[in-house]
Parts: sequence; structure tokens; C-alpha cells
Amino acid sequence: MFKNYVFDLYGTLIDINTDEWDMALWEKLAILYRYKGAQYTADEINKTYCEYVEAEKNRVRKRFPEYSVIDIKIEKVFKKLFSDKGVKVTAKDIDFICTAFRCYSTKYIKLYDGVIDLLDTLKSKGKKIYLLSNAQRKFTENELNMFGLPKYFDGVIISSDEECSKPDKHYFDILINRYNLNRKETVMVEGAYDAGLSSLYIHQSISPEIKGKLLSDYKVMDGDVYKIKKLIVK
Repeated sequence: MFKNYVFDLYGTLIDINTDEWDMALWEKLAILYRYKGAQYTADEINKTYCEYVEAEKNRVRKRFPEYSVIDIKIEKVFKKLFSDKGVKVTAKDIDFICTAFRCYSTKYIKLYDGVIDLLDTLKSKGKKIYLLSNAQRKFTENELNMFGLPKYFDGVIISSDEECSKPDKHYFDILINRYNLNRKETVMVEGAYDAGLSSLYIHQSISPEIKGKLLSDYKVMDGDVYKIKKLIVK
């Protein structure tokens, strides 16, 4: 049926709930920064972080005016929060801050039932599996490793690396061109209608509200990952 299977990550393979607006998160982050000599209150670091995220987005937009949907490297923001206070840190320090931020903001994280069965089935049939996710590399890499997922993928593309994200068609083209995929032999699990790919939409509890007509070729509306195999794997 298809040779190449492209998956989104969150809401497709991984079920996650995060809260970056919880002030307890910013209290802890401020403490971490003060450990390194960067003096922030929780309110100050929260406000400054948001300002720097927007500033970085504007810089990316200027560099890539052709992108309709952009992403940033969040580690640049965390580093600037140190440099503004005159504190020099290493790449390892920034990695730790990214990890701590993600850990503190995560309420729960787990694989959906049926994910490993689906990926094992695809591998056993000699299919190629790719990840195309709107995500931060500094967060996502740890989560992929936690669930032992990297071994399944023949290619991984993460939006923060490319500074472009879905649903921008350029982002899908990066995947297609980098791995020389035939669009007719490729299916995207979690919607890619506008990218000229076959697509399967799976609705999970964290999926956004559907507005308008759902144009995906295949649909699983009850979140049952096991149904994916029945629909698009032969």
C-alpha cells in the first residue's frame, strides 16, 4: 500500500500534557538561574522569557520570509537569559536548563497503547518510518530516548532544527527532499493534505478542535492506534 510512513509525535505516538504557565515552574527555573549567579524572580524570568521568544521568532521570520509558519531554537532564549545577567554558561549548562524546564512543565507523558505494536509491524514488513514533528530538539530527544523510539526511525525532522513547522508546505518538502521520498508511496499519520501526501488523521484527547471539513484520506476518530494498522498497513 505505502512504502514510507511519516508520523507526528505528540498526539500521535506520545500522549503528553505540559503547563508552561504554572508559576511553580517559573519559581523553580528562577532558582536554577540563581544557582548559576543569574538573579531573577519568577515573574521577571517568565516575562523576559516570553519577550525573548517573540524576539527570536521575529529574527527567524526575517531570515526566512518564505516560511508561513516558523519555529525557533529555544536554547537560544535560555542562553540569552544568562548572558543578560553577565553570566557565562556552557552548552552542557543550557542542555540541563532545557531538560529541567521540560521536566518541571510536564504533567504526564506516556506512549499511546498500540504504538510499539504498530512500529514493530511496519519494521517487520520492511517499511520506512520517519518522524516529522513540531517540537523542540532539546525537549524531544530525551522523550524519544525515554521510550526507545529512535531505533524505529529512518529519518527524524524536528521543527526547531529547521526553523519551520507544520502546516507550512516547506516543512513537508524538507522531509521529502532530504530523504528522496516518492509522494505517492508516502503516508503521513496526522494530516498532510495540503502537502500532497496521503494522510491519516487520528483524533486524540489533546488534538485541537476540528473546524471545517476533515480532508484526510483515512480517519481514526476514537484515538485507537491499533486501527491504523488495519487502515494503511499491508
